[in-house]
Amino acid sequence: MRYKITLSYDGAPFCGWQRQPDAPSVQEALETALQTLLGEPVPVTGAGRTDTGVSAVDYVAHFDARQELDAGHLACKLNAILPVSIAVSKLEPAAPDFHARFDARKRTYTYFLHRCKDPFLATRSYFYGYPEVDFEAMNKAAAMLVGTHDFSCFQKVGSDNKTTTCTVFEAGWQPYAPAGGTLASDPVRGSTAHPSQPGGGAPRSEGNRGPRKSADFWGAHEGGTPLGGKVPPASPQYWFFRISADRFLRNMVRAIVGTLLEVGRGRRSLEEFAALILPPAPNASGAGIAPKNSPSRRCLAGESAPGHALFLTAIEY
Repeated sequence: MRYKITLSYDGAPFCGWQRQPDAPSVQEALETALQTLLGEPVPVTGAGRTDTGVSAVDYVAHFDARQELDAGHLACKLNAILPVSIAVSKLEPAAPDFHARFDARKRTYTYFLHRCKDPFLATRSYFYGYPEVDFEAMNKAAAMLVGTHDFSCFQKVGSDNKTTTCTVFEAGWQPYAPAGGTLASDPVRGSTAHPSQPGGGAPRSEGNRGPRKSADFWGAHEGGTPLGGKVPPASPQYWFFRISADRFLRNMVRAIVGTLLEVGRGRRSLEEFAALILPPAPNASGAGIAPKNSPSRRCLAGESAPGHALFLTAIEY
């Protein structure tokens, strides 16, 4: 019988979701806990990879069991023996053909950045203290990401993806209040707080939030970019970048963030950024195929932003 498991994890202690031979992973910790409780090896399939240090909120995985399980009881037992950095929020029966990875239609990542030194966010947000950063220019560049493109220049060298074509639904920067402020941004699961702050990341009850709509989150926008590519005239100190797509390449979000920051500092023009995003190849058999182990395309984009500030925040089926 197949079961769907929803969990959140702090990525700091792990090399990422996927099991690695000589490094701790979330997948390994979860499979070990299930084997302890069920008395046999239990392979777990996740919704996708996350990089070293990257955290996830409401991550989805599935596994098969020989017999029917008391899902609620098993979830409690899992939380009792899993590391404090992993929390199971739901475990439920799933359709026999449900697949946590291949059935996912949309994934959303959120990257946090703060402009002033803040000891409470140091491990969950990127301190970017350069005096002049043009977020309006970065949002204009982010708007170019929306649509179906070849993102090979943002892919980690040596990746083995069959295609580098992805469809981005929305992308942009938005200011937020880290705790109790008025910049209602919903950076993680309906909270105005960053997930490392008191109350941050706490889910709203289904009864009072209604269905989430992209327009509710982004506000009035054009082309999937918040505020139509414009930012408030003030200079907020706390920002997040949110991007949603049908799929992501390895290291893609961090490479995009790092390159956008070069735009924000005036080190890369909008025209230069646009040149990085290619249309899919017209030949379907070779559409978006990146040369294997070739660093040529990746070198055109900027450096990857640090992983500790990145969260996988939503997976839609």
